[in-house]
Amino acid sequence: MNLFKSSIVALACASLFACNSTPKIIATERDGSANISEAQAMARSNVVSEVNYQLSFNLTGESHFSAITKVDFNLSSNKEPLTLDLNQATISKLTINGKGIYPNYNDAYISINSQLLSNGKNTIEVEYSREHSTNGEGLHRFVDPVDDKVYLYSHFEPAAAQQMFAVFDQPDLKATYQITVNAPKDWSVISTMRESNIEEQADSNLWTFPVTPKLSPYNFSMHAGPYHVWEDNSGKYPMRLFARQSVAEQVTAEDWFTYTKQGLTFFDDYFGIDYPFKKYDQLLVPDFLYGAMENAGAITFAENRFMYKDTMTAAQRQRLAGVIMHEMAHQWFGDLVTMKWWNGLWLNESFASFMGTLATSEATEFSHAWRTFYATGKQSAYRQDSLVTTHPIEVPVPTSMNAFDNIDAITYSKGASTLKQLRHLLGEDTFQLGVQQYLTKYSYQNATLDDFIGSLSQASERDLSQWTQDWLYQAGVNTLKAEYSCDNDRVSEFALIQTAPSDALPTLREQRVQVALFDATRYSIHQGPKVAVTYKGERTEVPELIGSHCPNLVYPNFEDWGYVKVELDERSFETAKQQLSKVSDPLLRSMLWQSMWDSVSDGKTSLKQYINVALVNAPLEQDYTILGQVIGNLKQAQYYLDSMAPNHKAYAVKVGKALTQMSLRMAMEHRDNADFQRRWFDAYVSLASSQHALDHLADLLEGNATITGLNISQDLRWKIIIKLNQYDYPQSGLIAIEEKHRDLSDSGQKSAIAAEVIRPQARSKRQWLHTIENDTDMPFSKLRVAMNYLYPSEQKLLSAATAEQRLANIAEVDKKGPVFMRAYNRRLIPTACTNANIAAINQVLDTETGLSKMTRRALLETRQKEQRCVKISEMLTH
Repeated sequence: MNLFKSSIVALACASLFACNSTPKIIATERDGSANISEAQAMARSNVVSEVNYQLSFNLTGESHFSAITKVDFNLSSNKEPLTLDLNQATISKLTINGKGIYPNYNDAYISINSQLLSNGKNTIEVEYSREHSTNGEGLHRFVDPVDDKVYLYSHFEPAAAQQMFAVFDQPDLKATYQITVNAPKDWSVISTMRESNIEEQADSNLWTFPVTPKLSPYNFSMHAGPYHVWEDNSGKYPMRLFARQSVAEQVTAEDWFTYTKQGLTFFDDYFGIDYPFKKYDQLLVPDFLYGAMENAGAITFAENRFMYKDTMTAAQRQRLAGVIMHEMAHQWFGDLVTMKWWNGLWLNESFASFMGTLATSEATEFSHAWRTFYATGKQSAYRQDSLVTTHPIEVPVPTSMNAFDNIDAITYSKGASTLKQLRHLLGEDTFQLGVQQYLTKYSYQNATLDDFIGSLSQASERDLSQWTQDWLYQAGVNTLKAEYSCDNDRVSEFALIQTAPSDALPTLREQRVQVALFDATRYSIHQGPKVAVTYKGERTEVPELIGSHCPNLVYPNFEDWGYVKVELDERSFETAKQQLSKVSDPLLRSMLWQSMWDSVSDGKTSLKQYINVALVNAPLEQDYTILGQVIGNLKQAQYYLDSMAPNHKAYAVKVGKALTQMSLRMAMEHRDNADFQRRWFDAYVSLASSQHALDHLADLLEGNATITGLNISQDLRWKIIIKLNQYDYPQSGLIAIEEKHRDLSDSGQKSAIAAEVIRPQARSKRQWLHTIENDTDMPFSKLRVAMNYLYPSEQKLLSAATAEQRLANIAEVDKKGPVFMRAYNRRLIPTACTNANIAAINQVLDTETGLSKMTRRALLETRQKEQRCVKISEMLTH
């Protein structure tokens, strides 16, 4: 079709200055679903402009709501039918330009007869009612199990505003919004703007809000309920924080306000444009699908990721600060200036990830934020970019349904890394100037990638077309290795060798890195010469290092400027392995730890070698961030060993015992450092599997044993209970039931589901699988918990008992849509670390040709991960 052809042209025109004309996209008639194609959206925005919404909502707390949408817009041509999106509503009245019309409505959109529309201004008014959503989209309704209070919040990205009001649901039809809300008297109503009036009525209050600035539909929001509210007016902008009443004691509002003020000051200065939405509201909401959402002026955050029943650890506080900064960056880059279509979503997320980390590192106490980014987000990007399903950062998005198909670590962290190295390439001041010019020029408008790159090109006076082509339109991560030789203990030759991932991904890129040399002594490792190098092509000579003392260790991406996997030369690898704890620079030490783990993942080094290094060096690690990185890799090592069963059983038992003993010992030794103690104890709970460890956890739970300095909070109690149920510890099922009766909170109820689901009982597993695949009444948030805990890695036989069924049913389950399948695919595509399971996945890929792109991709990735596990297992054998 023509859309496919236009995508090919778009790729050919990927560089900023390569093409002079925009390919013509021809719209086709919509298919009756709620989704809209890029061609159809462009056709609609070509004729519709100057959109204004007047929205009136009647909220009672019951399972449905009623509303009126009045939309004014200009139409440049009334020769073609027009559609107005409204999902699964019951329409009671439709008026077009003052005339009552029987709606031509298919539960997804209203089709408007062009003869009823005028060239110029038009008004459509829709009265309707609708059930609240319970899957986290649209206007979501949640009933608090503690006190039965009802809370509502909206979530519209990518195209779910139509689940709440009648709308042209596409990002390039920006509009103003003016709302009134009738709500129960004890409720608060929160939206983009601060309310201008609250009128008391007999049984309710009528809230009136002023007109918003121009926003894309997915950036607008409305939330309501008897939320607890904290306020802080000590900064430049008024700030509020909202949470459910029953969990208010778990919120440390001071941290939220501190990080928010720090961020607003930083971004006002960096962007050179004042925060555009006057007030800054943040809401903690239940059942949220993602981490947070950048609704203009009213940002939502997932309760379960930012609310704890214990004092927050340093890692939790940093994660909070980082996500606040990420969403705040979106207020300018995403809300003020918005992508034209969903292929630009990566730029929103990449930029917010980059700026969020920059702000966290420069405006908060977490000056090490870039090291955390390297150890977490960037490693996720490297892993994703090394899969067979890797994709360019910029990819076509055919329809709104495909908006999230490629939203992954490449979108967030590779994109952020790419922007970080572009900043090094252009210079910090030049990069900032380009960003400021972009935001100023396109404020309250939609913009494209070419607009952004054009602003950076103008600021730097540099042609970025080749950079754009190589980094944004070509997939894969390159590998960089130092190649050098020495004569008489002096470097005689030195070059950087860049390799491409494969013949299928041959691109070699240009970027700027630092190369550092190190000398090792018995007691320490000393840094020698350090040079900045802009490399490109297969080989780049580095003459500045010739004559230097012959190093024991070379790191060719020192301080992590570049996005590239580092392969240590043989001498450097041996030095790192033997003297890791003597490396004083924490970022370098983190990178060396990662290089050793990468060598396991790439099948070049035995898993046993990494575990041996970790058992010696992990207890010596004094950096909190690196410790988290190493423990994360050890958990992955344990996952591999569990998955390999019954192969290497004796070794797996030995390793499990050693890791749990180490974790417990370190948790006990760090009694005076709560952050380290919690990190080690969490590892202990996660890795525990032996009878001795489980007995000890049961004693801690019952108060028959203690660890000095450690508080067994409600959150930790549930972690222990879930672990005991995972191994069918005596009376663990009864313990979970009793705990559920004591902890009536939403998080407690979901933890109880996890404890029940994870029990190694075949009949229960089958019943829960049936519930997951067929139950439409259970809230999705609880089904998602069940998916996550149904088949832990050591329950291979239980997973195998339904593996064939899951693969046979996947085409039918796939019809449940992207929200459901995103969770299902992550946990319930069978894994077994066997060639037989690889063959079974191959069978599905060969025969089920109608699967969604998302599910097919998940199968391909699972197959590759299974292949990797088999290879790691074979390395252990040899």
